[in-house]
Amino acid sequence: MSSRTREDRLTSSARLARGLKYSAVGPVDVTRGALGVGLGSVQSSASWVRNRYRRGRIASQLREDLAAAQEALLTEVTAAQEAVAALPATIKDARRTKRRPRPWVLAVAGVAVLGVGAVTFSIVRRSTQPEPSPLPPSVEVTPKP
Repeated sequence: MSSRTREDRLTSSARLARGLKYSAVGPVDVTRGALGVGLGSVQSSASWVRNRYRRGRIASQLREDLAAAQEALLTEVTAAQEAVAALPATIKDARRTKRRPRPWVLAVAGVAVLGVGAVTFSIVRRSTQPEPSPLPPSVEVTPKP
């Protein structure tokens, strides 16, 4: 294996293992490795605490949302129960108020429609016929003997 002058980038645990393995650079690597592992542990713990805090906030928000949803659902169920309880009376009222028009009303409406149609027909027919000319015809018609 070739020797390298540049130090390879090692993880904290790899540096700790290498420091324990080699005696010449051991104390420096052991110290750096131990510090790196400790800092990683602190970061991990802080991340875990932050996630627990977020989950707790999310859980409390979910509890509040659930309580609001339950309240809204209870209101809707109560309204539905009232509507179902009033349904027979509503159906009875609806049946009572719907009536067919009387026959004489239908007859009057039919006569009115026919009258309007007759007037419209006569107006259209007269407008399509040419008006007679007040001048005498240019060609005289002679009866045949």
